[in-house]
Amino acid sequence: MSTPRVLSIQSHVVRGYVGNKSATFPLQVLGFEVDAINSVQLCNHTGYAHFAGQVLQSSDFDTLVNGLATNGLTHEYTHILTGYVGSESFLQSVCRTVKELKESNPDLTFVCDPVMGDNGKFYVPETLLPIYRDQLIQYADVITPNQFEAELLTGVTITTKDDALRAISVLHSRGCKVVIITSSNLSGKDDSLLLLGSTKGGDKIEMTIPLLPATFVGTGDLFTALTMAWLHRGEALPSACQKTLSTMQTILSRTLAHAREQSHGSEPSAAQLELRLIQSKDVIESPPPGSCQPTVLS
Repeated sequence: MSTPRVLSIQSHVVRGYVGNKSATFPLQVLGFEVDAINSVQLCNHTGYAHFAGQVLQSSDFDTLVNGLATNGLTHEYTHILTGYVGSESFLQSVCRTVKELKESNPDLTFVCDPVMGDNGKFYVPETLLPIYRDQLIQYADVITPNQFEAELLTGVTITTKDDALRAISVLHSRGCKVVIITSSNLSGKDDSLLLLGSTKGGDKIEMTIPLLPATFVGTGDLFTALTMAWLHRGEALPSACQKTLSTMQTILSRTLAHAREQSHGSEPSAAQLELRLIQSKDVIESPPPGSCQPTVLS
């Protein structure tokens, strides 16, 4: 089988792991060639006391894609992966490119993490919502919103599992083959989140995700990258999510243990809580059984 190649369009940080920095190494470990285009570039993620950098615009994106196309390279992509975008013009260019590449290669898989916000709050310009909702997601084969983003994209207020499944059905009706609401507050417990996922015409699953007592950054980017890789390897949705979450729980546990060692009893800093990705190559390659097991819904 030929090596898959993904065009990954996400944020970039010089130090740490978020966006493309969170996705690239795991995808390479799992056999992907990764061509990264950065939507923003910052010295570090925004959880630090200070951050600085640039939000890139459509002209920056178009220059790079046009250069790839001039060299005849854009036809080689098997996947497109999108994550955080901070500019309306940049996202419009992403839409045009996804449309063009999907039209020229119907077998190309588009995985969309529609990063807009969480817990009822936007952390991108609200003008990005109609672009995601009305333009981009129609091309998505796999989409991974959180609860807030699923509500924004579908207009469904999610307070129960049935609400979540209704929102998932709306996204299926718009063309998305695999829909995963990656985190919701529907578990009924303060120490866990609930994942709900569905393959159009196939499996519907739920998974309880234990919460660790720390704030991690880059986890959503890691989740989407790992899930894309396991689906590409032929895993069904329940198995793909199980492998992904087992990998993530191990990485987060290792990260927290290391951060506590470094902080000597104090509250770990943002720098100390950067994901231990390089040190977790073993579990990326071979996910442990883990405590996160999918329940198939009737």
